[in-house]
Amino acid sequence: MAAKIRKQDALDYHALERPGKIEVVPTKATKSQRDLALAYSPGVAEPCLEIARNPEEVYKYTTKGNLVAVISNGTAVLGLGDIGPEASKPVMEGKGILFKVFAGIDVFDLELNCRSVEEFVKVVKALEPTFGGINLEDIKAPDCFEIEERLKKEMRIPVMHDDQHGTAIITAAALINAAELAGKKIPQMNIVFSGAGASAISCARLFLKIGAQRQNIILCDSKGVVHADRTDLDKYKREFATTRKVHTLQEALVGADVLVGLSKANVVEPAWLLTMAKKPIVFALANPDPEIAYDVAIATRSDIIMATGRSDYPNQVNNVLGFPFIFRGALDVRATEINDAMKLAAVYAIANLARKPVPEIVNIAYNQPNITFGPNYFIPKPLDPRLLTTVAPAVAKAAMESGVARLHITDWEEYENQLRRRMGSDDNIMRVLVSKAKQDPQRVIFAEADNYSVLKAAQIVLDEGIAKPILLGERNKIAQIIAENGLDLSNVPIIDPLSPEAAEQCRRYGDIFFDKRKRRGYNYNEAHRKVRERNYFGMLMLHEGEADALISGLTRKYESVLRPALEIIGPTEVGKKVSGMYMILTRQGPIFMADTTVIQNPTTEELVDIALFAAEAVRQFDIEPRIAMLSYSNFGSSNDPEPTKVRKAVEILKKQHPHLCVDGEIQANVAFSKEILQENYPFSELVAGAPNILIFPNLAAGNIAYKLMQAIGGAEAVGPIILGMRKAVHVLQLGSSVREIVNMTTIAVVDAQNKKRCQQ
Repeated sequence: MAAKIRKQDALDYHALERPGKIEVVPTKATKSQRDLALAYSPGVAEPCLEIARNPEEVYKYTTKGNLVAVISNGTAVLGLGDIGPEASKPVMEGKGILFKVFAGIDVFDLELNCRSVEEFVKVVKALEPTFGGINLEDIKAPDCFEIEERLKKEMRIPVMHDDQHGTAIITAAALINAAELAGKKIPQMNIVFSGAGASAISCARLFLKIGAQRQNIILCDSKGVVHADRTDLDKYKREFATTRKVHTLQEALVGADVLVGLSKANVVEPAWLLTMAKKPIVFALANPDPEIAYDVAIATRSDIIMATGRSDYPNQVNNVLGFPFIFRGALDVRATEINDAMKLAAVYAIANLARKPVPEIVNIAYNQPNITFGPNYFIPKPLDPRLLTTVAPAVAKAAMESGVARLHITDWEEYENQLRRRMGSDDNIMRVLVSKAKQDPQRVIFAEADNYSVLKAAQIVLDEGIAKPILLGERNKIAQIIAENGLDLSNVPIIDPLSPEAAEQCRRYGDIFFDKRKRRGYNYNEAHRKVRERNYFGMLMLHEGEADALISGLTRKYESVLRPALEIIGPTEVGKKVSGMYMILTRQGPIFMADTTVIQNPTTEELVDIALFAAEAVRQFDIEPRIAMLSYSNFGSSNDPEPTKVRKAVEILKKQHPHLCVDGEIQANVAFSKEILQENYPFSELVAGAPNILIFPNLAAGNIAYKLMQAIGGAEAVGPIILGMRKAVHVLQLGSSVREIVNMTTIAVVDAQNKKRCQQ
């Protein structure tokens, strides 16, 4: 199911807290007067003089080499048309986010009040000293062709109109692989385009470069086939005008091998597909609704090989597979342009990547056991981390070989390592988890549903297809909050344990709870009263398999959730204690901290269990655990009781789990300093790489650490993730934001998926 975006949600996302989606963040220290004197006057004079002597030094002393301008005049914005430069700004900011998230490229978005080609070109040319590259966006045809052609000729930095070439590059890669699956040769294929705008013409041009024949290509616009006998064609459409005796899209599709849709929804009739050649290739790329619906096309032709522009169907043609990595490669060799050789290098790199074995993190992200090359996978997935280290080097090499690179890379292995370090080891962890959750959404109980933040989060996870909410609370109050805030939860179950409607369910749960706890402090009446409390009621739903996960704790103490969980659900292993872990999202990747919420002063044996539970949980995120057991001592420098118990826990872990990367006792700063470790403790396993799991000697240390990271360090905390519980129960922080509730729900869904898999 495609994500449902509500108008107010979109407006709030852009408006609340700080307006817009981007900010400028200093990359150098600015704390002292000396820092400011170096940043500006008088210190800034020195790099200025160096650049004046040699302009190429601008790449050494400024951000130019990693700075791209995303530029539009708002004349062809998405599917919205000519809405003006101001109205295009949210889109350009969004494009900047994609550059940053996928390739670590900084962006300034520039919306120009320039209607003429001449004025637009003049303004952009004047910006060349500032930027390392220019990404043109959402400019109407045919102006976009002339603007790009002129800027490429007149500027010495890479210029690319992504609406043209981004789509063309991904579509060409898809065509190469689809042709392979169909057993056809591109030079012999008859190709029909529904659409004759900038994207279609650019696709057709690039198809010629991968072997397609001009006489085999037909373009159709809103007036029919782009035919040589028409008098209303501009020079760009005339480039592909056909002389064949066809005048409509329906006629053109008879016997065609390929249909590329770059037009609008539902312009292709199912019957027309039946007239196409065997194993037809259909790329229906109109968004949000394709030229023909995916399920309709598949039902019409069982031999069809199909792609769309949507993420909820196989084979998404998504520009994000290309432009971030193309610019990354171009910037890293200081290319003077993005030429055909570089575009073709990207095409073949993307096509070849889809044929390689898929890493486990991609299988996990899309909740598929083994994604393999075939009709349902011939384009890489957008969350494939290999795109950065595959496409960017291919583009950089092509720039060097075609003579447009001003900087040459010699150590390609080191370059790929630099790319990985630039993005952080697991920068996209939450995107991966959301994607995994959406593949198999679970039934999640929200035990505090008479709260706006909880209901808003439930709305989001429902719309996004992350989870299937079940709401516990007073029905009338929930209905009132829903109505007052314009939410749509009409098909979501609402259960009020105190209502007459729930009496029979409560009676049944009371019997079950009494049977479990009758020799552990509860009499019959107490047990039946207890199950009318929401957390107890929800835990029994979970226990009975009537739900898959539970979220609570927003308005109640931690113990009010954990106690019923322990009494009803219980730990995975008898005799073991559950513990709590936070996932801290940092620029270097996620760091997992445990125990932060449950065991106040763990024994040596409990520290061992906490470490093993954390390692198991982190592996479920497809991250190899690297554990630092923290203390105020380094490797025996203190024999006080606390560091001693940590040291003994490490000894047990190393003996019983020799393949687990774990070390300590160690101070937190030392664990993350390769230089200190190499110089003073070269024997440590952490010399080879920083830890991603931190185990604390007591609850106070862990709790204080994660809250400091969150409050002062600016890191996002996801948790607490309960470790060692038999079912997926997770506790919210008191007063969690809607975003934090959504994140915890995502974790709960993935946890439930994993627990189900382990029980099978």
